[in-house]
Amino acid sequence: MASSFTVGDKFRERVRVLLENETSVKPGLREALEAVREQSTLSFKEARKLHRLLEENGYPVCLHELMEDSTLYLPKYEKPPRNPQLVARLEKIKAKLANEEYKRITRNVNPQELNNHGTLADFGRQVRSVKAVVVTVFNFLVTVVAAFACAYLGSQYIFTETTSRVISAVIAASVVGLAELYVLVRTMEGELGEL
Repeated sequence: MASSFTVGDKFRERVRVLLENETSVKPGLREALEAVREQSTLSFKEARKLHRLLEENGYPVCLHELMEDSTLYLPKYEKPPRNPQLVARLEKIKAKLANEEYKRITRNVNPQELNNHGTLADFGRQVRSVKAVVVTVFNFLVTVVAAFACAYLGSQYIFTETTSRVISAVIAASVVGLAELYVLVRTMEGELGEL
């Protein structure tokens, strides 16, 4: 907040002229003018006192004419030092808030999770399930191929033509495949019923 003026060159020059030209300047006013001439700033209180002295002594110089090139002196704001106890307490509060925020963000995170679809135990169950399906499909294919091979080789004693042998092998493999599928479906229904 401004509480003084920074005096300019015109102010100093007019005070110097006033002191040199006026021989009848009273001693109190002369001392005040000389003290003001040496300063670079002039407080509002001193400016009022100087104005009052000039009026009392009958000088036609107005204060606003003296202060024409002067500016308001605005002291630089100095930030007060922070209390170390307050700083330590604020740091503690910031750390606590950051920790609470971290806990809030990670409260539903399970470190044993592999991905968003479940835990590692769920993954193991899925692998076992896939393994069982692969073994079942492989067993089905081997059974159908073996039935075809047996029917093809066994039909050579009944049929002499290759076409008849292939047709009989395909029929036998289809019957065995359908029977295998029936058993597979019944087994899967039983497993699904247990779940």
